Amino acid sequence: MSKGTITFMNEKKKINAAILIIGNEILSGRTQDTNTSTLANWLNSLGVKVNEVRVIPDEEKVIVDTLNYLRKNYNYVFTTGGIGPTHDDITAESVSKVFNRKYEIHKEAFKILESYYKPGEFNEGRQKMVWMPENAELILNPTSGAPGFSVDNVFCLPGVPSILKSMLGGLRNKIIGGEPILSHTISLKTVESEIASSLTKVQEQNKDIEIGSYPFFHAGKLGVSIVIRSEDQTKIDACNSQILEFVKEKKIEIVER
Repeated sequence: MSKGTITFMNEKKKINAAILIIGNEILSGRTQDTNTSTLANWLNSLGVKVNEVRVIPDEEKVIVDTLNYLRKNYNYVFTTGGIGPTHDDITAESVSKVFNRKYEIHKEAFKILESYYKPGEFNEGRQKMVWMPENAELILNPTSGAPGFSVDNVFCLPGVPSILKSMLGGLRNKIIGGEPILSHTISLKTVESEIASSLTKVQEQNKDIEIGSYPFFHAGKLGVSIVIRSEDQTKIDACNSQILEFVKEKKIEIVER
């Protein structure tokens, strides 16, 4: 669920996804997660709605149990992290156990990395990155060579944000979504309690639109951003007009962010 004390959710069934962030470094606070935003925005553009995000440690049982739940409840699951060369990179082996597949060297991945590195550089540690579930499909990596992989509806990507982002283009044809999810934001110089009742009335008149209310403090300005989301731009425009109507009546200032 997104942040915000007031959130109205559209119950209409959509093609959906879950994001699973794997890594002790995220949970400890040493590394800040930006992959969720990157993936969610990309999936929205394809008409896939992210309904759940989880952050879990590098523990095999936790990974296996979580993936088994998510893959059965969502159309797509995207994991980030845990597919590198170090001892705590256990995502690939865990996914093998999820699908009861042999954990083995992926021959195509081996050839890719053998060609990528200079002679003598493709050492035992780096060779760990070519161990994957049997018959996994590769997700090519144009940045650092080491591919991700997918098994059924589970897509495993690296944790490094710039590398993950560069790999999304190769996935576009593998994801079947609906209409792109559009959004429009209205930022107001107000507090949520001042607009809660009016916003609820707008939501009741637009039940197939998702409306979220999110407080912010930016550049010395305290306010609330209202985000309208739908696949239909005309419905967003109509909802926007209704919101602007009560904003004008209440003499609330609209702010640029």
